[in-house]
Amino acid sequence: NFLENVIDWGLSRDRYWGTPLPVWVCPDCGQIEVMGSKAELKEKCGIPYDKDIELHRPYLDNLTCKCPKCGGAMKRTPEVIDCWFDSGSMPFAQYHYPFENKNLFDETFPADFISEAVDQTRGWFYTLLVINTILFGKAPFKNCIVLGHVNDKNGIKMSKHKGNVVDPWSVLDKQGADAVRWYFYTSSAPWLPSRFYEEAVSEVQRKYIGTLWNTYAFFTLYAEIDKYDPSKYSLKDCKLTIMDKWILSKLNSLIKLVDGDLAKYEITESARALQDFADVLSNWYVRRGRERYWGSEMTDDKIAAYTTLYHVLVTLSKLTAPYTPFIAEMMYQNLVPNFFKDAPKSVHLCSFPVADESMIDDTLERGMDGVLDIVVLGRAARNAGNLKNRQPLAEMVVVTVRDFSLTPDEEKIVLDELNVKKLTVADDATKYISYMLKPQLKTLGPKYGKKLGQISAFLASCNAQEVVEAVKDGGVYNVPDLDVTLTQDDLQIFTQSAKGYVAAADKGITVALDTALTDELIDEGIERELVSKIQNMRKEAGFEVTDRIKVYYTASGRAAGVLKKGAFAADVLAQSIEEGEGEGEGFKKEQSINGEKVTLTVTKI
Repeated sequence: NFLENVIDWGLSRDRYWGTPLPVWVCPDCGQIEVMGSKAELKEKCGIPYDKDIELHRPYLDNLTCKCPKCGGAMKRTPEVIDCWFDSGSMPFAQYHYPFENKNLFDETFPADFISEAVDQTRGWFYTLLVINTILFGKAPFKNCIVLGHVNDKNGIKMSKHKGNVVDPWSVLDKQGADAVRWYFYTSSAPWLPSRFYEEAVSEVQRKYIGTLWNTYAFFTLYAEIDKYDPSKYSLKDCKLTIMDKWILSKLNSLIKLVDGDLAKYEITESARALQDFADVLSNWYVRRGRERYWGSEMTDDKIAAYTTLYHVLVTLSKLTAPYTPFIAEMMYQNLVPNFFKDAPKSVHLCSFPVADESMIDDTLERGMDGVLDIVVLGRAARNAGNLKNRQPLAEMVVVTVRDFSLTPDEEKIVLDELNVKKLTVADDATKYISYMLKPQLKTLGPKYGKKLGQISAFLASCNAQEVVEAVKDGGVYNVPDLDVTLTQDDLQIFTQSAKGYVAAADKGITVALDTALTDELIDEGIERELVSKIQNMRKEAGFEVTDRIKVYYTASGRAAGVLKKGAFAADVLAQSIEEGEGEGEGFKKEQSINGEKVTLTVTKI
């Protein structure tokens, strides 16, 4: 109740330094004169108009004026004004308003925003409000960004005595200014205390700046090989794939979100949206489309891939410029001026991006969000069943209560991503996964101690899936007839997959994978393992991504049969796959393929 308890503000201070209190008092009759300007002061003290005066102590202390009441010599009271009054007067005092700069003051008052630490709530924020509300009838700022204090990694105030001070210059030298800025944008809401330490800065640097830079580096690597010139192509002329259309829709939705959040000074939300986009750009769009850049010919599909990713990266450099100005400038300089001579010389001279509504497809984004959720659950199910990602599976089942359905293209993406041959949509998740619920005593005990027995009985006989879906993502479930409200923290949730399946469920979606493996599926899994091993050997040997190779092997068992067929040669740019040690110099390595010992040698042609 700070405002209710506010007391009168005594403005005077018994100090030497400060703004002199402009009050003259007559020692004879007590008359008081408050000077409102230099002109008034000169007039009443008999100072020529063209003579300047020093408005600080001790000079003002020597000026006297004639008392209008008794004719005595009035002298300035010795006090100075509380410096907090100076701070609250800043909006108009900085322009010497109302004596000059009226238009400038009118244009800039109130300020778009101010920012200071939370302890200024009773300081600068308050004095600004008090003085300017009295003078102008309104607050001198439209927005106030309140900052929490910066503490050490344990949340303790930094102190030289405690030895827990983090040297900011050390962090700036190691991780860079962009990483430090990004940490404060995304670590917590601005008004909350933050825990600042090098490892935390490194983590956010990896999650966003590293991800963004790796995506940029991927593009430039292949663009230089193919001598891609963005000035020769435009998106409207490209034959875009569903993934291209999706990432462009996602990008324009991001532009709207970031622009809207920045207009509301919601910095953390907009920065996290940028971070999420960089993640799906790198780990979904680019990763799924890598093969589009591998061919030797400049096909229509490769042009669409290059042009889409180029457009996204240039737009991202502009979007991230206010947050991470240095990486944004480096990306922009390498992507734009060399190809577009009339473009602004710096990303910071560019207009902020404007969303192209024609590129936004809510249905496509909703469907791809569903695809991503299905893939995440499919991976979780694989992990639960100890099924390697490179091992193909015959079938998967998807059950969802959400408002989306997979198009044929989206279904193909799911099958390819999860390495499954067939996708079936079902409407009864209980055939593939079941839940068992038990009470979480440490939370339910204090709230419903006497009802624990009834709650346990309910959980043992209820529709567990209905309860689980209700409490997910901060929801609640109201137990009928018990006056009990359950949250996710109140429950121990156990899952059980049906026989022959491994399943996972979340966000209204259940994914079940058929675990049965045929000989054909096992051989295909071995083939994928071999491709991965050989690709890694190419990197270790220092081969270029375009180098053609020969592969030699010694193996037994199922792996030998797969190698003998050599059906995957094109996937590793191999001219041939032959049994033996190979001739001449080559990079040789012993590998384990599904428990079988295999020796591989790769030789550059």
